[in-house]
Amino acid sequence: MTPPLRLLLVGGFLGAGKTTLLAAATRRLAARGFTVGLVTNDQAADLVDTALLSRDGTPVEEVTGSCFCCNYDGLLDAVRSLADRGATAVVAEPVGSCTDLSATILQPTKDRHADVRLAPFSVLVEPDRLDEIENDRSVLHVNARYIADLQLQEADRILLTKVDALTPAKRTALRDTLARRYPKIPVHEVSAATGEGLEAWLDDVLAGAPGGARLLDVNYDRYAEGEAVLGWFNASYRLTSPDARPDWAACSSALMHDLQEAFRSESAAVGHLKLLLTTAEGSLAANLTSLSGAVQLRRDGALDARTATLVVNARVQMSPERLSALVASGMARAHAGHCEVAVSTQHSLSPGRPNPTHRYDRVVAVPTGAPALLSA
Repeated sequence: MTPPLRLLLVGGFLGAGKTTLLAAATRRLAARGFTVGLVTNDQAADLVDTALLSRDGTPVEEVTGSCFCCNYDGLLDAVRSLADRGATAVVAEPVGSCTDLSATILQPTKDRHADVRLAPFSVLVEPDRLDEIENDRSVLHVNARYIADLQLQEADRILLTKVDALTPAKRTALRDTLARRYPKIPVHEVSAATGEGLEAWLDDVLAGAPGGARLLDVNYDRYAEGEAVLGWFNASYRLTSPDARPDWAACSSALMHDLQEAFRSESAAVGHLKLLLTTAEGSLAANLTSLSGAVQLRRDGALDARTATLVVNARVQMSPERLSALVASGMARAHAGHCEVAVSTQHSLSPGRPNPTHRYDRVVAVPTGAPALLSA
């Protein structure tokens, strides 16, 4: 008898560190004997996450144009494709501004797809975001904070991320906050950078009861506004330099810092700003998750080629038109005199009102044996 496919949903607000953690989890699942597939999700194409996660050969499927909950069949198609390619465990990363996943994804999966073993739903929260949820003076819109709070309320497991950067006192304070706000939800302290806590988390979710232990009373007007206040921007570019050895790293760093300063000058909360520059022999990834945080840069291989591709993803609390204009200005300043820039693709938007494919009003205790996920 074919064992059930493992499905792990890993959520969390924009900038929580989902992609980095998924890459680390994929390696550990493979070491445990699983053949792993990944599903990424976004409102638009050209995802930095997909490119990063697929670099080591892991098969990745994208669901773009809507969140998982509004395109449940798209999620199933992606999982089915990965299973057909041999995956025995699929890790899916919902859009960072999405919530109410227990009612719209977890319950339908338990009810309709008995051949899927659904792991407890894990939701990441980074320290700064947890502080924002607590802090009424945060520049993050109150309804965006509402979404981040709901994500944690519906979790089966909470993962406090980036703990390697915390002092013991700060860890204690954040543990106390989580215990007070979400008293019935187990918490794992993890670091994708050092590996701390990841094996214990995987032990827990691989052995745990199916996800979706609770349902929330979600105000969809607030949910819709919390998403709509964020501008979405995805673009890919072709860069061509006249220099024999262009300094792509300096250009990328300049772009990230230029945009951070532009967002700071408008007090525009940053969900995330991601960049991936790729040459024939190497790549550089950059990430920013707050107005005051440090830009994180990671370089792999050589960046000496005269041509490069650049993918930029930004989720910032401003209109998509203004966000597009700021990125265009930043690109011009960062690359002036260094290279020619050609836009390959560009998308900017504000998410529309969520309209789930399914929304259950009850917790499904066990699968009912309804239609199989992997059937044609």
